[in-house]
Amino acid sequence: MTLVHRSHERGITTLTLDSPHNRNALSAALVTELHQALADAVEDPETRAVVLTHTGTTFCAGADLSEAASGAAEDGPLGLARLLRTLVELPRPVVARVTGHVRAGGLGLLAACDISVAGPAATFAFTEARLGLAPAVISMPVLPRMDPRAASRYYLTGERFDATEAARTGLITLAAEDVDEALAPLLAGLRKASPQGLAESKRLTTADTLRTFDRDTAALAGLSARLFSSDEAREGMTAFLERREPSWSR
Repeated sequence: MTLVHRSHERGITTLTLDSPHNRNALSAALVTELHQALADAVEDPETRAVVLTHTGTTFCAGADLSEAASGAAEDGPLGLARLLRTLVELPRPVVARVTGHVRAGGLGLLAACDISVAGPAATFAFTEARLGLAPAVISMPVLPRMDPRAASRYYLTGERFDATEAARTGLITLAAEDVDEALAPLLAGLRKASPQGLAESKRLTTADTLRTFDRDTAALAGLSARLFSSDEAREGMTAFLERREPSWSR
């Protein structure tokens, strides 16, 4: 079963996450396919930019908790860090097209994109603290984009917020009633730019974030791995999968 579909039109390669059984969660299989699809896009001289989008009502639900709870994803935090870094340093602009929900690690995927547009059905939440976890690895692309006060609020409370709030806080580029209509002039601009111009311009905007990856990847991946293996996280993930409140909820 293919979890990432690829299509191409006039210089734009579209990668569509299609794993409806787990709401496009970042399973080992999906991460592997997305890595390969990104590598293929870079090798294609006709690709001026990449659009990352999704099927269904969820852009990405974050970590695959069924894998994490069973211990099947031992390389999960480092694998996620590698994927996010690949998006940040890809020598093509990456544009997120979001018409559904984004949770936890999916927000890291979103923040690693250069441009992002979300529609009125999109909702966002950093749910890690409610599961006994923390948004550790995803902080590397998220915190450079978000207003610090907003990041504190949403990291700690796990509240849901809409696309308008995501744009206000800097998490996404635009909130739009019609996502494709809003994307059209952005993609037109990317089609007019030269490959070299795009690559070097992107390098300027991502330099600080890449330095953060260089400095913090090992420590944050280690923190994430430690939290995932803790008793509290096991209770949080089990409660989520069983659709009940965790033991600490008041």
